Amino acid sequence: MGPEPIATLVRSSDTQALSDSLASMGTRDIEAELVRLDDDAMGVVFRLLDRDLAAQVFEILEPTYQQRLLRGLRADRVVHLIEELDPDDRVRLLDEVPAKVANRLLASLSPGELALTSTLLGYPEDSAGRLMSPEFISLREAMTVGEALAKIRRDGLDAETIYALPVLDDERHLIGVTGLRALVIADRESLVGDLMNTDVRYVSTQTDQEVAARLVSNEGLIALPVVDAEQRLVGVLTVDDAMAVLEEEESEDMALQGGRSPAREPYLAMSVFGLARTRALWLLVLIVAAALTVNVLQIFEDSLARVVALALFIPLLIDTGGNCGSQASTSMVRALAVDEVRPEDLRRVVWREARVGFMLGLMLGTAVFVPVALIWEPNLALVVALTLVTICVWATMAGAALPFFARKVNIDPAVVSAPLITTLVDATGLLIYFGYAHLILSV
Repeated sequence: MGPEPIATLVRSSDTQALSDSLASMGTRDIEAELVRLDDDAMGVVFRLLDRDLAAQVFEILEPTYQQRLLRGLRADRVVHLIEELDPDDRVRLLDEVPAKVANRLLASLSPGELALTSTLLGYPEDSAGRLMSPEFISLREAMTVGEALAKIRRDGLDAETIYALPVLDDERHLIGVTGLRALVIADRESLVGDLMNTDVRYVSTQTDQEVAARLVSNEGLIALPVVDAEQRLVGVLTVDDAMAVLEEEESEDMALQGGRSPAREPYLAMSVFGLARTRALWLLVLIVAAALTVNVLQIFEDSLARVVALALFIPLLIDTGGNCGSQASTSMVRALAVDEVRPEDLRRVVWREARVGFMLGLMLGTAVFVPVALIWEPNLALVVALTLVTICVWATMAGAALPFFARKVNIDPAVVSAPLITTLVDATGLLIYFGYAHLILSV
């Protein structure tokens, strides 16, 4: 059922019909409906859910919506929801709420859950330690398969995952990993040590969360072990949490490439002022940068007065250059993010993009030359064609190189992508254009 019927049922105060509709929906469907409602309507819908289903829905909501719900619920309901969250999800919420609210929520936790949560909060923000789950099942290499399966049945309900199982020595050092599938199909008297894979991928608690999440994605892991400074296992990073991190990082890169600050809240949860604020700063920066283009035009004002037709092709040239630069830059930002290219590949990448730019410029210049020559004159057509070739080569080289330089000075490569590349190419493209005009048309 779509969002409109749910909203209509809430407004009509038809509690029975609303309950029946919710009963026929899955947790993801309910979550999708809640985020489209205002705070009061969201509270009405949520209170109609039974406690277990409410806890499941609450767990998959973004922290912004979790906060909104908590404000309208009774204290006992809030305690239940916070207690039922997995420790890593609870930390994610606590990172978003004000300090006073976070302290109050922590005080409501049971001793066991408080200890787990406090441990995660002790790790740096954006680290694998803060993102991992401390609830996992570990095995010993000397265990038999029968003993391992009995432990999984006993403790599996509270574990984040039972499909990837770390194997530890007597000092809790990570020595291998096995899977539920291997245990189920093996003889019950076989030893876990004979079934484990000793070539284990793992990260430390201090590892950046994006690096850890990228490792999960690249290696196709269900769960990634997280160890402390003494190589003792302290948690696991599951694939769902890793994918959430990558989605957040990609959203941030897309925002920066689009010339706006990353939003910390979902789109529908943000106010109009909040949305405007994420875009205003970059627009002001780009206005200042665009002043370079105005200054270049002013320098060549006499040239434009002598050959008015030159002005007709300025939008075509600078837009083409900006587009070429943006394409190259966006490709490099992604390639760097997924480790397809590395800093040492800079020369190879720039040379490759220079050839791509030359081919693009040659195709576009040829396509433009004939109509411009027929309508105006061949010399003007030659100026436009040569400018297109040069701009495309320059734009693709600059677009490919700048993300590398940004990473070298510890700036997010996405920051220097599309908007800044476009502005840079606009100004330099005009210099190239009027340079060819001076040489060929003598203006």
